[in-house]
Amino acid sequence: MARWKALPEELDPQIGEFTRQLRRLVDQGGLSAAVLADRTGYSRTSWERYLNGRLLAPRGAVVALAEVTGTSPVHLTTMWELAERAWSRAELRHDRTMEQIRITRARAELGDFGGGAGTTTADAPPAAPPSPEPPAGRRRVLLFLAGAAAVLVVLGTVFLLTGRGDGEGAREAAEPSATSAAGLPPGVKCVGVGCTGKDAEAMGCGGDRVTTARTATVGAATLEVRYSRTCGTAWGRITGAAPGDRVRVTAGGETRRGDAVAGETYTYTPMVAVGRAGEAEACVTLASGRTGCTK
Repeated sequence: MARWKALPEELDPQIGEFTRQLRRLVDQGGLSAAVLADRTGYSRTSWERYLNGRLLAPRGAVVALAEVTGTSPVHLTTMWELAERAWSRAELRHDRTMEQIRITRARAELGDFGGGAGTTTADAPPAAPPSPEPPAGRRRVLLFLAGAAAVLVVLGTVFLLTGRGDGEGAREAAEPSATSAAGLPPGVKCVGVGCTGKDAEAMGCGGDRVTTARTATVGAATLEVRYSRTCGTAWGRITGAAPGDRVRVTAGGETRRGDAVAGETYTYTPMVAVGRAGEAEACVTLASGRTGCTK
């Protein structure tokens, strides 16, 4: 990793400085992506994304890098917190932009539904003579307007539930059925309750589609709630794990567990369906008997 790609120009300065600090530590340690993956428990692909500014490294990965390079995690995690806030602000701006695009498209569709778009004077039929029953004509107009208003209410509800910048709301109102992945991004194989009990990486819910919603340190292990807004799911993960450590995630009455085995430095649970990140809680029971949960 002697040579780095230029960071994206649109990257927030806080995130850029944090990423450059990660690069300096990696360079000083003479670490390759493969070595980072082996020593931290985070995949080679993930580290390439973190170090190229395409994805913000989770706190667990930052702590793991500090341990590998013999660096105090205090200053590094402080920089991470500033970068995480900047990343959240950038995601919020992106979500608001996408919401405006969806609203604009919906308005265009409603204009087509009303029949006003695309009609020219040359194409218009000759004017009809005055109707002998004006009240009936007015009733038809009122019925049409009432129908259009109902469509607007439905569309507004869908946008409210699915287009909020903070990722909250009842996702089920606009999600595909649990048995269908139609309309999902390439590589994503499930959504919502259809993901419950399944592996996040195998279902395409990990990588750059996941963020750390909550975190806690228990002994030498870092405990996280991982959240994928794309899939509408969460799962628990521990890094710095020892054989016999156990992690579980609970949300909506569902509990899933994962066990660390010999040779592993991290492990994670199967997924549970959530409407928002804050619904899930992860807990760990270390082989030593110590326990802890995310707050």
